[in-house]
Amino acid sequence: MVEFTSWMVIRTLGFLLVGVATICAEDIHFGLAERNMIDARFARLRTDNPSRGSVLQEMFAEVGCKDEHFAAQPVKGSKLPNLVCTLPGSSERTVVVSAHYDKVTAGEGAIDNWSGAAMLPSLYESLSGAPRQLTLVFALFTDEEKGLVGSRAFVRQLSPAQRRNIAADINIDSVGLSGAINIWNSRADRQLVNAAVAVASSLHIDLHAVNVDDAGASDSFPFRDARIPVIDFHSITQGTFALLHTSKDVRSAVDGATYYETYRLLTALLAYLDSHASHVE
Repeated sequence: MVEFTSWMVIRTLGFLLVGVATICAEDIHFGLAERNMIDARFARLRTDNPSRGSVLQEMFAEVGCKDEHFAAQPVKGSKLPNLVCTLPGSSERTVVVSAHYDKVTAGEGAIDNWSGAAMLPSLYESLSGAPRQLTLVFALFTDEEKGLVGSRAFVRQLSPAQRRNIAADINIDSVGLSGAINIWNSRADRQLVNAAVAVASSLHIDLHAVNVDDAGASDSFPFRDARIPVIDFHSITQGTFALLHTSKDVRSAVDGATYYETYRLLTALLAYLDSHASHVE
């Protein structure tokens, strides 16, 4: 496991009640790895789906997610499993952090979606250094590109009690394009949007609302269909959408500085949600 250069402390302004802007200030603590470690994990990119899964499982093991905390979940209709890493909290209230690890044939699949997948082990590591109230499930889904196969299977196999206990799905897909840290605002839960805005403001990170309704589906769709609150993070704009599913989707298209800022934001957001576990609906 990497040693954190520091434990970050941010003072947040939180919106705790749906429809009511109840503001309170407090310190949120979380670990951050150095940028060179985040860059190094991204650089382990592989261009075939089985190898991508193997490397991601290795990275989870390296940050301490293995044995009873890790599962390769078989998926009917897919040759590859979902990779699921669980960070237990003091309650069964759960936040799922999701990304797909498969790619289409063209390009390296660096943007879509090694960028999201390779970030999950670092997020696990950053949150695992202190006791948590929420149970955090880091889910890497297979065959998103074939019709959300892995995420649909994940939601379908949940028991009614497990489904009720999931407070949110935070989906990460195609991040790290220069200067763009976006949320898919039209589909996002308002409470999650408020939390993301509060945390981004505290970190002095520019967060934008960029809807991609015409771009297709994401792995948050099965969760939203199951009436689970969702928020999608991405970095696609009108000018960069044409990179996806082409030979131009390569590692050099991802900007390291923006990628690291996205990691910082998501780490802090998860810590923030955990500190407000009693308010997460």
